Amino acid sequence: MWRISRRQLFWCKTLLHVAAALPLLWLFLAVNSDAAGGDPVQYIIHFLGKGALNLLLLTLLVSPMARWSKQGMLMQLRRPLGLWVFAYACLHLAAYFSLDLLFAWQLLLQEVVKRPYIVVGASAWLILLSLALTSFKAAQRRMGRHWQQLHYAVYPAVILVVVHYYWSVKSEIIEPSIYIMLALLLLSLRLKPLR
Repeated sequence: MWRISRRQLFWCKTLLHVAAALPLLWLFLAVNSDAAGGDPVQYIIHFLGKGALNLLLLTLLVSPMARWSKQGMLMQLRRPLGLWVFAYACLHLAAYFSLDLLFAWQLLLQEVVKRPYIVVGASAWLILLSLALTSFKAAQRRMGRHWQQLHYAVYPAVILVVVHYYWSVKSEIIEPSIYIMLALLLLSLRLKPLR
């Protein structure tokens, strides 16, 4: 059976990085050419949030793909994908705090009280932070079996992110509902190996 080589894996990772970075370039060009709609601030925030969500769902897809194709080396794509998820989540949070709230800490506290989806999103971000900080080989060696236990937290993070998206949408719920179904499908694919 054909096996993916290290060279091919290198090019897969390179393509992954390019594909994850290109939407950021597109966002920059869209904002600077007035193609971001009537409310560019909300456009930027939602674009970055959906980018994080899309990449997070792709991260969940890596293990089933590696298992079905019997290409174990594909598992090495999870870390760069996960770091891109965290990068988009950080940009999403930074855009919300800087562009929407204009760095007003007291306003942030009011928003948390009025909009519970912010607490849900912040909880997901904290999980992603812990996963990003411990995603390196040194942390994996130091933590031993506890590393895998911690990284199972990606599953509640996915649930929190799709709930955050669903609650944050004011009128159009079809797209968030589709994301919820996709997340549940991907989690169900992971359920048997997790057990």
